[in-house]
Amino acid sequence: MSAPVRNATLPGDPPGGRRAVAVWSIGVAVYFVAVIFRTSLGVAGLDAAGRFHVNASALSTFSILQLLVYAGMQIPVGLLVDRLGTKKVLSIGAVLFTAGQLGFAFSPSYGTALASRALLGCGDAMTFISVLRLGTRWFPARRGPLVAQLAGLVGMAGNLVSTLVLARLLHGIGWTPAFAGSALAGAVVLVLTLLFLKDHPEGQEPEPSPHQGAAYVRRQIAAAWREPGTRLGLWVHFTTQFPAMVFLLLWGLPFLVEAQGLSRATAGELLTLVVLSNMVIGLVYGQIVARHHAARLPLALGTVGATALLWAVTLAYPGRHAPMWLLLVLCAVLGACGPASMIGFDFARPANPPERQGTASGITNMGGFIASMTTLFAIGVLLDATGDDYTVAFSAVFVLQALGISQILRLRGRAARRERERLVASRVETVHVPA
Repeated sequence: MSAPVRNATLPGDPPGGRRAVAVWSIGVAVYFVAVIFRTSLGVAGLDAAGRFHVNASALSTFSILQLLVYAGMQIPVGLLVDRLGTKKVLSIGAVLFTAGQLGFAFSPSYGTALASRALLGCGDAMTFISVLRLGTRWFPARRGPLVAQLAGLVGMAGNLVSTLVLARLLHGIGWTPAFAGSALAGAVVLVLTLLFLKDHPEGQEPEPSPHQGAAYVRRQIAAAWREPGTRLGLWVHFTTQFPAMVFLLLWGLPFLVEAQGLSRATAGELLTLVVLSNMVIGLVYGQIVARHHAARLPLALGTVGATALLWAVTLAYPGRHAPMWLLLVLCAVLGACGPASMIGFDFARPANPPERQGTASGITNMGGFIASMTTLFAIGVLLDATGDDYTVAFSAVFVLQALGISQILRLRGRAARRERERLVASRVETVHVPA
C-alpha cells in the first residue's frame, strides 16, 4: 500500500540548517562586498567627472563598460560554476574585483580607470550566480525563492554601505584613501572563502561528469535556452531590474541634484530610500513567491507598471521641479525593482536540472544588466544631445520596458505549460513511498 507524501523533502534535497546558513553567509559576504564596489561609482559620479575631466557620455562609459563585462561574463561564469564549483569561482571573483577597486583608487587617467572598472566588473560577475548555486546546494528547493531574495537583500545592503559610508569617506578623506581603504574588505572575504566555504554538504556531492570541451559548453547553453522558463526569466529580469540599477549606479544623483535642484545630502538620502525600500520589499516578495507560486508574474508586471507610472508622472510634472512627496514615492517604488528582478530566477530555476542551474542563472542574469547598460548609454547620449534635458533622457526607460513586456507576454504561456508538465512528471516519481 502507498500513501501520499505531503511537504516532504525531495530525495537528494539538501537539509538546510545552521551549517547551511553559516556557509551560505560566507558566499553572500563576497557578494555584499562586490555590490559595494559595483555601486561605488554611483556616489562618486560627479567626483569622477571632475577628476578625469569627462562629459556625461564619457562618464556613463564607466558603468557601461563595467556592465558590459558583467553581462558578457554571465554565461561563461554559469558554465564555470557548473564545472568548477562555487568556492573556486567566488575566490577568483574576489581577487579580480579587489584588484579592480584598488586600480580605480590609484588610476591617474581616464583610460586606466576604465580598465580598472572592467576588471571589477569581471570579478563582480562571478559572485551572484555562485551565491545562487550555493543556495541550491545547501537549502531545500522549497526555500529557493526566499533564499534568493535574501541574497538580493544583502546585496542591497552593500549598496546602502556605498551610499552612506563610502560617500562620506569620499568627501572626508578623499578619492584614493576611500577607494583603497574599501578594497580591504575584498581581502577579508577572500580569506573567509578560502578557509571556510564548502561547495555542498557532506553526502550531497554532485555526480561527476567528464570534461567534454566545446561540445559540453554548447549542449549546456542550448539545453538551458530551449527551456521557455529560462527565456522568460531573462526577460523578467531585463524588464524589472534596470530602472533602479540605472538610478543607483550612476544617474540618480545627477538627476536629483542637477534636474531637481536638491542638495547632494538630500539626494543621498533619497538614494538610501531606494535601498531601504528594496530590502523591505525583498522580504515581502520572497515570502509571497515561496507560498504562492502563481504570484510571480503579477508581482513582476505590477512592479513594471508602477515604475513606469511614477517615472511618467515625475518627468511630466508641470513645475520646474517635482515635489518632494513625488520623489519620495518614486524612490520607494524603485526599491521594488530589485526584488521583482529576482523573480526571473524563480522561472529559470524549476525549468532546469541541478547540473544546469549555473548556466540557466547566467542566461537569466544577463537580462537586467543588458537593459541597464543600454539605458545608461542612452541617457548619457541624450543628455549630451539635448543640453542636459533629463526629461528626454530618462524617457529611454519606457522604450526598454515596452520591449521587455512584449517578450514576457509572448513567453508566459509556453513557460507555464512546460512547468506544469515538469511538475506532473516529478509528482509521478516522488508522490508515493512504501507505507
